[in-house]
Amino acid sequence: MTDPAKPPLLSVVIPCYNERATVAELLRRVREVPIDKEIIVIDDCSTDGSRDLVARLATEWHEIRHLFQAVNQGKGAAIRRGIAEAIGDIVIIQDADLEYDPEEYPKLIQPIVSGDADVVFGSRFEGYPRRVMLYWHRMGNTFLTFLSNVLTNLDLTDMETCYKVFRREVIQSIRLKSNRFGIEPEITAKVARRGYRIYEVPISYYGRDYWEGKKISWKDGFSAIWTILKYGLFDDAESEPQNYRTLRRLDSLKRYNRWIWERLQPFIGQRVLEIGSGSGTMTRFLYGRELIVASDKERPYLDRLRNAFRRRPGIAVERVDLDDVVTDSLSGYAFDTVLAINVLEHTADDAAALRRVHELLAPGGRVVIYVPAGSDLFGPLDSAVGHQRRYDREQLVNKLTTAGFRVEHTRYHNQIGRLGWWLNSRILHRRELPYAQSRLFDSLVPLFRALEPEDPVSGLSLLAVGRKAEAAAPNPEVAAEADAVAIA
Repeated sequence: MTDPAKPPLLSVVIPCYNERATVAELLRRVREVPIDKEIIVIDDCSTDGSRDLVARLATEWHEIRHLFQAVNQGKGAAIRRGIAEAIGDIVIIQDADLEYDPEEYPKLIQPIVSGDADVVFGSRFEGYPRRVMLYWHRMGNTFLTFLSNVLTNLDLTDMETCYKVFRREVIQSIRLKSNRFGIEPEITAKVARRGYRIYEVPISYYGRDYWEGKKISWKDGFSAIWTILKYGLFDDAESEPQNYRTLRRLDSLKRYNRWIWERLQPFIGQRVLEIGSGSGTMTRFLYGRELIVASDKERPYLDRLRNAFRRRPGIAVERVDLDDVVTDSLSGYAFDTVLAINVLEHTADDAAALRRVHELLAPGGRVVIYVPAGSDLFGPLDSAVGHQRRYDREQLVNKLTTAGFRVEHTRYHNQIGRLGWWLNSRILHRRELPYAQSRLFDSLVPLFRALEPEDPVSGLSLLAVGRKAEAAAPNPEVAAEADAVAIA
């Protein structure tokens, strides 16, 4: 067994069901690959002796972890369990037959090791040598890959390949549901929707016929089509953070986002920490400044941010959770601005969060806070997106002052939006704004901007700007006395 104190580079996940003829040879080949690894075999209630054979090998070879399914659930269920158990930096899926060659692991993991990829697919149709496939199987694979590509906007050549390789954090952060062969298109759709960097690597392939133990059938083809449509056309909210759907919807409101940015822009400096960047909608407005540190506390958003801004000069990505201790990695940035748009209301202790922000700022720096306004509006919509509270002007000013800031500016924003939120949340008790209503609102933003007073007495949101005190100038007499002591 691999020492858990030193995780291996690679976790090989092998679902196994009635593969006695090939599994021992396959495990021997996997074991001989010169990579630090663990081998996780998930027996899916085999009835041909595969289980006993692997159990014997597991007692002889310490790399093997042998897991058992209580009842036969399918390849997808076995893969899901293996992924959950993996501890290696990289996870690869391997069938228990001999159609795929483990000797190709080094080239499959190389794009991840080098930092270029998050996910790698091994393509059977780009590599040689390979056994000639059955014609209708090839046509079926081609069609399923085409349909998947149409809905994911990828250009894969082999979506149904067994060889899929992941950074462990990537695949363990995705909630998979398929129990059978639908696991392949489900994985593809979900990594594509997350915006991960996907590479394809040519591999050899030695396909087998049904008499040799091949299990996939035409029924699985129809199941794959359904899975492609299901996860390609619709979000799986259970696989994403609580506010994922809301963020996706807000990202599409281009006029509204620009209106918010124009209210914030006059207060933004050159060295900016953006807390709660999500998918980077506001980060794009910041681009061009001396330094931008985009941050979030959720792994899916951090991955999206890193992929979106990886090659953009002046942009770094860090994990920041205002409910936790601020990491030392932020201390050297000397931020002149901390920007928090729709973040403070999600914190368990907003007063402590503001104190942490104060610590992060350089002397004279500003915090720019944008929060939902109006405690009287709090309702099901707020609870659904994780709001702990809504703010009134005096309340927010007091919290900023207590945290050590001198409040320079406050302003309510989007006065007409109060009516829509009150109607949807307090009267209709909705937990989500209708998509059509959101789009209509965005189209009418120019009108709402023209109608909004210069200093509204209320609004759907509240902007507040606080400044940290400048560093105290040294007293010349004290400084001279200190210099004299130092010289003496």
